[in-house]
Parts: sequence; structure tokens; C-alpha cells
Amino acid sequence: MTTPTQPVFTSEHGTLYQGDCLALLETMEDNSVDLIFADPPFNLNKDYGKGISDSLADSEYLDWCSKWINECARVLAEGGSFFLYNLPKWNIELGHEMNEAGLMFRHWIAVDIKMLLPIPGRLYPSHYSLLYYSKGKPKFFERPRVPIQVCRHCGGDVKDYGGHRKKLNPAGINVSDVWTDIPPVRHRGTKKRGANQLSEKMLERVLFTASQEGDLVFDPFGGSGTTYAVAERMHRKWIGVELGEVDPIIARLEGRTHDFEMPNKGDSGKGKKAARPQGQLPLS
Repeated sequence: MTTPTQPVFTSEHGTLYQGDCLALLETMEDNSVDLIFADPPFNLNKDYGKGISDSLADSEYLDWCSKWINECARVLAEGGSFFLYNLPKWNIELGHEMNEAGLMFRHWIAVDIKMLLPIPGRLYPSHYSLLYYSKGKPKFFERPRVPIQVCRHCGGDVKDYGGHRKKLNPAGINVSDVWTDIPPVRHRGTKKRGANQLSEKMLERVLFTASQEGDLVFDPFGGSGTTYAVAERMHRKWIGVELGEVDPIIARLEGRTHDFEMPNKGDSGKGKKAARPQGQLPLS
């Protein structure tokens, strides 16, 4: 186990470590994190680089997941939220682990993957699973909305909403637990930053729904750094860790200079712009 002993990157709002997430979790205090977003390897035999295995036996994979899930449950504050993104195959099992850890189920969110992948003898899989749990009653929940759909040609409404169109909130329609507006994750045989990058729109929605400015966000699987980039510009504090290469994450955080449109309540993303602070490497 590679122990993260010191940060490899710090910014105005966050700290990034390189090493094993379990080792870092052992150093974190109970009830110290407001929101956790976890996107672990899916155990699909991908090449994530030296020292990282993505081809464990099912029992080994589930045992490993149980360890970090229980540690995440320990550090999650009362009223905090825990989102876990994975294949439905695994989240059926991992949801049980979250139940056993004393967390409260809120939603199984189906995230449309925008493509059909033929598998012989099965229905085409067309969604990933995003589990949404909390530690007791959530201390914060903001219902997101999406704009009322209109025809891009004539500008008229796409739906008649059962004749109740005039009664709808002008800010838009409440988001359901089926998300069809999230850009797809692009998977390839070898994990390259940008090739397997999560949609920022999904992270924006997660953080908007279940956190506030100044809350502490933890993501135990850094990947391409999407969670950290979104948390930074939405003014959430964050802690991150990545077992593999961290240089691509650091480069991403240092190079993101465009403005971010902070979602309004009941909005899909348009609102007041906030300048995005840049991080800097710590002196060693």
C-alpha cells in the first residue's frame, strides 16, 4: 500500500495526494467530510498503469470495495451525502455494502450512456448507475431543474404536459432519477486522461444538489480530476487522491482559466459567473 504522506498539489480550495485511498482514509477524522463522490475502477481489465489492477476476481473486487466504502462511511459527516458511480452489476452489490455501513438509501440514478453496446444473449446496456446515499437525513438538498424543452426549429413546446404547461415552474422541470442529458463517458482499452473523463455536467449537478459553498468534498479515485476541477470552481473545499499518475490532474487544474456559470436554484446551469481560481504546486 502506497501511503500518501504529503500533498502533491494544493489550490485555493483543495489538496491532492498521490497514493492509496485506503491509506489516506486511515488518516482522516471521523465525520469530517460533507460529500463523497466515488468513481472506482469498474474491474473491466483496463490498463490503468503500473501497480494498478483492474482484473480482480469478483470476490476480491467486492472485498476491496467494502473496505473503502466503510472507511468513507466513517469519515462522512452526519447529514452528508455519498455518491457512488459504477456499473449496475457492481452497484447492486455495493448498495448492500452501503446499507450495511449504516447509510440511508436515497436514489438509484440511471445515467444514460448515449450508446448501445451489443452483448450476445443480453439486452443492450444503456446506463451507468449512480447510487445516492446519505448519513442520516441530508443536511442539504437542492432540487435541480432542467429547462422546459422547446423545438429548436419553431421554438414551440415539445410536450404539452397534460395541458398543465402554464402551471409549470418557469425555471424548468424537476430532475428525475433518470439522467438523459449527461454527455457520455468515453472508455478505451487504455486509461488516458481525457479518454475516460467523467462529464463535468454530472459533477456540477451532484455538487449543486447535495452541497453548499465551503463544504468539504472527497473523491478517493482522482482519475482525470473532474471532481476536483468542478469543486474548485464551485467554491467547495476538496480532498483528492490518485494511485496512478497525478501530473495530468495537476496540469488540468492549473490550466483551467475560463469562467464557470454557477447554477441557480431550479436551474440547469445558467446563472452568475464566478472566476475560477488557479491552483499552484507546493514548494518542496
